[in-house]
Amino acid sequence: MPTTLKDVATRKPVVATIRLLVPAGAAKPAPPVGPALGFYRLNLMAFCKDFNARTQKYKAETPMQVTLTAYKDSTFEFVVKSPSVSWFLKKAAGIDIASSRPGHSIVTSLSLRHVYEIAKLKQTDPFCKHMSLEALSKSIIGTAKSMGIEIVKDPD
Repeated sequence: MPTTLKDVATRKPVVATIRLLVPAGAAKPAPPVGPALGFYRLNLMAFCKDFNARTQKYKAETPMQVTLTAYKDSTFEFVVKSPSVSWFLKKAAGIDIASSRPGHSIVTSLSLRHVYEIAKLKQTDPFCKHMSLEALSKSIIGTAKSMGIEIVKDPD
């Protein structure tokens, strides 16, 4: 898409890009959201209401990654990403902490079906939607190996 001079002239000046990790449906004008947005004089309640409305389909306390772009006129836009792959793997495996020595000690094992389901969920993420399920699955298997989780073809 070619950029025209008119597009460049009407573009809003960006003040900051803020990255937050907020539980789904639980955005409040308290820390960590309040201080991060208040510093740039952004409308906290508008963000909280909009974020909670967008994330109501997720289970409560699911950590959602938010990338917020603050503009000079005190307006903002934000993108909500799905939880991290490591969070999905920990939930699927039922563990709280990954291996302290990955490659040497195996904490648990998961089936390829779990990997496929996580890949399908991650494919809805705006930054992963152009990746194939195979590429996402390979990436998830690599993350699992680095956490000490073994991937097996079929569970015993």
